[in-house]
Amino acid sequence: MRRHAGGGEEGGRQVTLPSAKGAVVGRRIGIGLMYGFWKPRVLGAWRVPASGPAILAVNHAHNIDGPMLMGTAPRPVHFLIKKEAFVGPLGPFLEGIGQVKVDRDTTDRNAIGNALGILEQGGVLGIFPEGTRGEGDFASLRAGLAYFAVRSGAPIVPVAVLGSTERRGRLVKALPPLRGRVDVVFGDAFEAGDGSGRRTRKALDEATVRIQGQLTAHLENARRLTGR
Repeated sequence: MRRHAGGGEEGGRQVTLPSAKGAVVGRRIGIGLMYGFWKPRVLGAWRVPASGPAILAVNHAHNIDGPMLMGTAPRPVHFLIKKEAFVGPLGPFLEGIGQVKVDRDTTDRNAIGNALGILEQGGVLGIFPEGTRGEGDFASLRAGLAYFAVRSGAPIVPVAVLGSTERRGRLVKALPPLRGRVDVVFGDAFEAGDGSGRRTRKALDEATVRIQGQLTAHLENARRLTGR
């Protein structure tokens, strides 16, 4: 697969990567919204590599977890987002701010190519490794995170978003209380592979086990650190 800054070629087909400038705009919007409506407390943001590819692996318990991370991460983030979210005017908006649409019911080669292209260009990819909203405890991980990490060689930075589901807001019950505190805790970056460069199914399964151990340990530490 050959790529360049604005896109690339895959099987002779021109591929346009999600907009890096759009992700910068998305980060600014995230900062305005998250700090305008809530009180994010950000811990360990310095652990995100200042340059080069990186994957942010985020627990997912509430719909604001993604926007919260976009507004608190030290670098612009391209999130893998389920295609069901790209409806109506929200679709062009998400595409405009550099987010990646993914079909979770099939092997979405376009999304895979976009995600790898972002990392190849030194960008930051955001992933909810549990695949969907749940308890946010990293109890069940899909294989996609291991694939992207092993294939690209990008380090994984575990991120715990805590407090988004503790209480309901008075005005909008689906959201946390306005001006409520939400903690975003970044962990130490780590490599998912075993150093062999193998990309076999067994290697990916082993990487997934290693990743789950790292993410679970980070979440436990973040809860102790924040008291949540």
